[in-house]
Amino acid sequence: MPTQIFRFTERCVWIAKRVADDTDEPAAPDGGGGFANYAIIPLHCLRIYLDASYRMTIDLLTEMPQITREIGLEPADLPHPSTLCLAFERIEMDVCRVLLRYSAQLHDTGDIAAIDATYYDRSRASRHYCQRTNYRVQTLEATKLVDTDTQVVLDLHCTTTRAGSDAEVCEQLARRHAGELRILTADKGYDCNWLREDLRDLGVRPLIKHCINKPYDHAHNARIDDDLYGQRSMAETVNSSVKRSLGVALRARSWYREFREVTLMCAVYNIKKAAKQQIPLPSCD
Repeated sequence: MPTQIFRFTERCVWIAKRVADDTDEPAAPDGGGGFANYAIIPLHCLRIYLDASYRMTIDLLTEMPQITREIGLEPADLPHPSTLCLAFERIEMDVCRVLLRYSAQLHDTGDIAAIDATYYDRSRASRHYCQRTNYRVQTLEATKLVDTDTQVVLDLHCTTTRAGSDAEVCEQLARRHAGELRILTADKGYDCNWLREDLRDLGVRPLIKHCINKPYDHAHNARIDDDLYGQRSMAETVNSSVKRSLGVALRARSWYREFREVTLMCAVYNIKKAAKQQIPLPSCD
């Protein structure tokens, strides 16, 4: 019976071959060139899954020939840790977003979503590095859109500057999934009348509690279905699960690499959940 890590790798490879544009090339360099993206992407997913450094990831995979062959590589063909690190630059954010979307599609998601923000630690860098690169912001904010039925991450927004309001981020994420969502739940931090109107225009029913500023705000909140609104806590549950299973700090240094890392973490979380539940791969593209 396949192990959980094999099932995880199998699903990573399946998704990577649908995201990468070089599936007709060999996984390992043949007479020059670089590693194919459909092999590099599962390697980085495994690095996050194992919560290991680049060097430790390669060391561990060298002892796992069945896993490396599922990717299309022999243990002797695995890239050097520095090569794997540099290859991370080639994975664009758009590719990571598509990867996240495919990972969510492994699950039978519903039409009710919750949104919430969380923070990841950027403080692993040395003090010398921080001074040399003006690395002042110590946290990265990630706002995740979560399916309440399956508790998987549908989409996310990352920032280190906190530019824009929470309502603007919510509207942006909801617009991307307007045709898929029926209800969106959020806490009082997203209380904004124009956001509610925009969500209704998108065909999404907003369940957002009102801040108590005037007496009639109590009436607005009393009209909200408590059972449906209670599903908002699923976003907090997912944020906690991702951090507990995959870590609370980021290994990348530059902000754009950190954005990619957080997106891959969410995709790994979705794929890991599908592997654990033994959800079969879709039979068609």
